[in-house]
Amino acid sequence: MKHFRFGWWLSLLFGAFLLNDSARAAQPKEMFVYFGTYTRAAKDRVASKGIHVSKLDLKTGKLTEPEVAAEAGNPAFLAIHPNKRFLYAVGEMGQGGGVMAFAIKDDGKLALLNERPSGGAGPTHLTVDRAGQNVLVANYGGGSIACLPIGADGKLAPVSSFIQHKGSSVNAKRQAAPHAHGIYTDSANRFVFVPDLGMDKVMIYRLDSDAGKLAPNDPAFATVKPGSGPRHFAFEPKGRFGYVINEMVCTMTAFSYSATSGALTEIQTISTLPDGVEVQAGYSTAEVFTHPTGKFLYGSNRGHDTIVVYAINAKDGTLKLVEHEPTQTKIPRGFGVDPTGRYLIAGGQNSDNATVFRIDQKTGALEPTGQSVAVGSPVCVEFLGR
Repeated sequence: MKHFRFGWWLSLLFGAFLLNDSARAAQPKEMFVYFGTYTRAAKDRVASKGIHVSKLDLKTGKLTEPEVAAEAGNPAFLAIHPNKRFLYAVGEMGQGGGVMAFAIKDDGKLALLNERPSGGAGPTHLTVDRAGQNVLVANYGGGSIACLPIGADGKLAPVSSFIQHKGSSVNAKRQAAPHAHGIYTDSANRFVFVPDLGMDKVMIYRLDSDAGKLAPNDPAFATVKPGSGPRHFAFEPKGRFGYVINEMVCTMTAFSYSATSGALTEIQTISTLPDGVEVQAGYSTAEVFTHPTGKFLYGSNRGHDTIVVYAINAKDGTLKLVEHEPTQTKIPRGFGVDPTGRYLIAGGQNSDNATVFRIDQKTGALEPTGQSVAVGSPVCVEFLGR
């Protein structure tokens, strides 16, 4: 009997070893990094030609020099399909613009499939819903959102659902009209969240993915302090808490989330700047992401040119400051955290470069790797592992 027990444990340990060995073998060694850019350039700066692609070595943090993946006009924000075969980009062209669909080639380059109008002026952000059936787009200039169904071939159909925001807030210069600035789904693909900078609201919609339809939710929105200018939004991985970064006053607002009703309830608002540093001309926030473990939250400060790092309280979702890390860029409008949680890459819109930081897995703090690559006006960073 003792021999049987020993053999059983030996088999169990050997099986665990094989599973761990298999898991290690399955870990990617590198992944593609896509940069959405502005193709307009200031004097004495090199203009980007469109979407650029690089490779990130997950062991060393080294980035290869970015190459043009596809030429396009102001492909500012990007979103990758869950099947990893297609990439979508907004063409941020002032009062015009649209949404572009690309096929992803084996070498990371992109082939244009088609392009559709976004339904409103100034498309600025987009996402692919969790089912991979629709592209959802936020139109900043027009203050509206739209849904574009995705075909089996990755091509976009015309707008199937459109909603115009109505309202304003206290800043007469920047909030006289609605400005939808980002668009996101929850993990269940039931609700859609849209920070509207012009209304000081995070609008909430119900999503019918199969039909490609959006409808107002009840509750229809969550509010932030007047004059804040909510910009981008992120859920922690378990979906219990959400975070909106407020562009105009450099703050982060934490919400508890009801996956049943879609309601967001504010629990905290905290500065993204160091103690004693006031918001001044040229200062604003931009991007926000949670770490894949759900332990940390990252936000970018433009002008101050730092990434703010917070620890997330697992029980109540509140935030505690960890550090402010200089990005070694100018105007970090976009950054990204790789899916393995090991690296953060920050893009410098006004310095035409992207820098790589290693993430401390215990504290969330950022450590410069010394890796920096040249890319014109990067404003979005997206990762793709194969």
